Amino acid sequence: MSELRETALQSKAWPFEEARRVLKRYAKGAPEKGYVLFETGYGPSGLPHIGTFGEVARTTMIKTAFEVISDIPTKLICFSDDLDGMRKVPGNVPNSESLHEHLQKPLTSVPDPFGTHESFGHHNNAMLRRFLDTFGFEYEFYSATEFYGSGQFDEVLKRAVEKYDDIMAIMLKSLREERRQTYSIFLPFHPETGQVLYVPMKKVCAETYTVTFDDEDGKEWTVPVTGGNVKLQWKPDFGARWAALEVDFEMYGKDHSTNTPIYDGICRVLGHRAPEHFTYELFLDANGQKISKTSGNGISIDEWLTYASTESLAYFMYQKPKTAKRMHFDVIPKAMDEYHQQLRAYHGQDLKAQLNNPVWHIHGGEVPESKMVVPFSMLLNLASVASAHDKETLWGFIRRYAPEATAETHPDLDAAAGYAVKYFEDFIQPAKVFRAPDDIERAALQEFRAKLAAWDGETDGDSLQGIVFEVGREHFGKENMRNWFKALYEVLLGASQGPRFGGFVALYGVEETVALIDKGLAGELG
Repeated sequence: MSELRETALQSKAWPFEEARRVLKRYAKGAPEKGYVLFETGYGPSGLPHIGTFGEVARTTMIKTAFEVISDIPTKLICFSDDLDGMRKVPGNVPNSESLHEHLQKPLTSVPDPFGTHESFGHHNNAMLRRFLDTFGFEYEFYSATEFYGSGQFDEVLKRAVEKYDDIMAIMLKSLREERRQTYSIFLPFHPETGQVLYVPMKKVCAETYTVTFDDEDGKEWTVPVTGGNVKLQWKPDFGARWAALEVDFEMYGKDHSTNTPIYDGICRVLGHRAPEHFTYELFLDANGQKISKTSGNGISIDEWLTYASTESLAYFMYQKPKTAKRMHFDVIPKAMDEYHQQLRAYHGQDLKAQLNNPVWHIHGGEVPESKMVVPFSMLLNLASVASAHDKETLWGFIRRYAPEATAETHPDLDAAAGYAVKYFEDFIQPAKVFRAPDDIERAALQEFRAKLAAWDGETDGDSLQGIVFEVGREHFGKENMRNWFKALYEVLLGASQGPRFGGFVALYGVEETVALIDKGLAGELG
């Protein structure tokens, strides 16, 4: 056994822990289908969002971990439930008024309001695939429309007819009394209108594999369950899809957790072993409320990538998936800096520590070196004091601080400079509030200015930080150093918190910092 596999089998990193659970399913040998199947689902009623990224990224991390500890081939499927009926017209699409006549039709039967694809469902599926391809995910795409219509689901649908009473018994336990009266696991498509019908079944025939029902006008119809004439309600569909594809692993949000026994039970009734599953906690907005697609209170994938790298988002997704986390714009700088801290640490770590490092899982073991010689938080402060509105302004300071760095040799730093300018313009600049120093702070700032003006030593962060501490201890005492740092940030930067100030001086420049202090003392910064 290789050292990598042996170490991975003991790793406490959560992707390896999940991978080991999947491996236990096949302790006696590989599955008959020849591979281990990981699945993620997508509801194409809207565009892919940050939760879609998180689900595929995390599942990919577990799949990659599995490939280290096992020689069994793997496959990742992204399944689009594009047979769902369009229940309301989205407000953010062109020509929305033309869609009203298509309500309750499957999304792949609704005309594409963008005019670029065969249907609205096909359009959103294309957006999903482009979305996943942009991030380099390796996956196979499955469409519910094709899955039902091509007959790939027929055998499981026949078993669902044969086991109809057993599946209904599982479902009815979870429903209110009034819903029980009209509920059926099957949703037929109206033979004339094509709409998805939520009607009770008058008869489910295991001999002919047909269902009989009345439409909303009272007309009776009998249709086969095969060939794309019906679909399953979403909860039965979950379990039936697991059975049809022989899924080995699927993760989903905590809001699904109460349905897990339903999904598992239906999968078993249909003759297959339920997969391993992983329930992750949901993200919270700035006010601690659950992020919702419909309320739009979260941060979108495009918004995150306006201000930070894909890798920083993957790092955020990796962290404590079973813990609810605030996901708002103010978490972005921390994610950027912590990702690069882990990247810098990785190449000096032993194998055990590397496999526990988030960057191993973000990069699938092919971990690059960080070229971020200036932390992102420092770039933000630099953009703030320099009022930078283009990254070239920041590069003027970076080149002096790190002469070996260029946009070509340090592409991650170059990208970060662009992100920092945008973040500054949208979040820091509007929130800057400067104040005048009190008497103690003024005296400390004057001494700090004098020491900087007289400084002829190295302009490295550690040496300059020594001056910061020296002045702070003299004027505030060791026990009140926090007040000194707060004064530096609020008087000079217009913020309540800020960088390690010696490093900031080294980057911004000693003479420039002296001029900044002069402006702060004169009340010219506000």
